[in-house]
Amino acid sequence: MAQFPARLTRAESEFVLDQIELGFDAHGFGIWCVETLDDETFLGITGLSTVPFTEHFTPAVEIGWRLLPTAWGQGYATEAARAVLAHGFTESGLPEIVSFASKTNTRSIAVMARLNMHHDPDGDFLHPLMDESHPLAPHTLYRLSKAEWDAAH
Repeated sequence: MAQFPARLTRAESEFVLDQIELGFDAHGFGIWCVETLDDETFLGITGLSTVPFTEHFTPAVEIGWRLLPTAWGQGYATEAARAVLAHGFTESGLPEIVSFASKTNTRSIAVMARLNMHHDPDGDFLHPLMDESHPLAPHTLYRLSKAEWDAAH
């Protein structure tokens, strides 16, 4: 949660879990756990969700990830996100998947680039659920269409 304005309370965390379950029911996709293959050690989460606010690029489906610091820099986010993109484009039939992060979140931005997502500079925005003056409010938007994904696979 280093790139989020605050940690979630227990009640907020439970609400997020409820929303994840509703997402699977409504859309057939959602957020999955990321674990090591050898011993199933929990590393974090990754998956797809509908963007929960209105912005110039919504409605949209977002890919995201949150990993424990002990899992950073080892390729887990990229590997898991590649599997999520494949699911989104092949199983769910999505025409486009977006990702966004605070402009200070260089780690996530690097993952987006490794996923062959392209930066949409005209799409950058101030996160509408944050105060505009918050240092994490400026966000960068990345996109990947199914046609772009198909061409690379």
